[in-house]
Amino acid sequence: MTTRPSSHKPHSAGSDLAKAGTVTAWALLAVRFVQGWIYWGGGTRRFIYAPQKLDPHASSWMANKLQTAMPGALLGLGNLVAFLLHHFTLLYASLIFFSALELVFGLFLILGFMTRLSALVTIGLSFALMLLFGWQGATCIDEWTMASANFAMGMTLFVAGASAVSLDAWMLKRRPSLNDKPWFQWFGSGTWNEHRTRRVGLIGAAITMIFVGLTYNYYRGSIFTPFHGGPVSPAKHAIRLSRGTLRQDGEVRFLADVDAGTAAEPSNIVNILLTTPRGRLVERWNSRALRTLPKQDIKNIFAYNKFVTAYAGLGAKVGAQAWITLPPGISGSTLKMGSYRLVVRTVNGHSFRLPLTLSTRETAGKHPVSPPR
Repeated sequence: MTTRPSSHKPHSAGSDLAKAGTVTAWALLAVRFVQGWIYWGGGTRRFIYAPQKLDPHASSWMANKLQTAMPGALLGLGNLVAFLLHHFTLLYASLIFFSALELVFGLFLILGFMTRLSALVTIGLSFALMLLFGWQGATCIDEWTMASANFAMGMTLFVAGASAVSLDAWMLKRRPSLNDKPWFQWFGSGTWNEHRTRRVGLIGAAITMIFVGLTYNYYRGSIFTPFHGGPVSPAKHAIRLSRGTLRQDGEVRFLADVDAGTAAEPSNIVNILLTTPRGRLVERWNSRALRTLPKQDIKNIFAYNKFVTAYAGLGAKVGAQAWITLPPGISGSTLKMGSYRLVVRTVNGHSFRLPLTLSTRETAGKHPVSPPR
């Protein structure tokens, strides 16, 4: 009895891996393109299509956006932003460098050139953006969503390398020896063995899950704590008042800081009251008095987002800080020594309070000098 030879080829683990690699290469083509386009688009907007973003004299100057990150920036980056805002050369160089990274490595990802290096750069950019802007989003945490998705996409591309349609693949086809070069293994798209792929993939997945989970819990809870609106509200403006001083003639000086709220709209102050601790009105500065304040009575800490006179009184975007001096509300008045309270009200009906004390120190006619923070 003769046995007819089987037409099926024997099962091969190697062929399965090759097939899986081919499927992955084609499946990740769209991911690589979108990740690259996001960053390339950001770079081209600043250098080509909307250069006013890099123009210090334009309203869309990027420093304005950067300043809005200060209230909720993590790991002390708010202090770094404040430092840069006070040093124009470093600020401008940083914005150019950041934009150039987006432009160059975004384009590299679109083309599939030096794919793993480009993916690493986008991971770093996503990490930085999360720390700076992850808390923002008026209706949901938009910046967190974008940064976490880009972080995961970058990690995926780092593990997988370029897809089938890429300059890396073209280079490998022309020079197969590149696959043995360590620099091309880690920066280009050299083929990894199963052991390295599994190990790096697991490490990358763990880092991504920890990064996404911890930042989400910090901003919104729902993992280790109940749901909350975030340590810094991205929707409701808040004005922090500090370092207030009061003169006997009723003049008030204080430091105001818009340290929460949406970056898209300014906070508008329409009324400021000076009262006793029990709420009895002593002085009042209404909308008209605030919008006619002399420029010298508003000393902004930063040159970008500022406290300014506006149609409703005073307006300021997130991150703005200024020393504000209010002239005596009642000419010729003399306040008694003791405790008072400053109440700042915004157009949305929110109130912010600052305790004040009038003592013999404040009767000489000058406010104590307090350095900007």
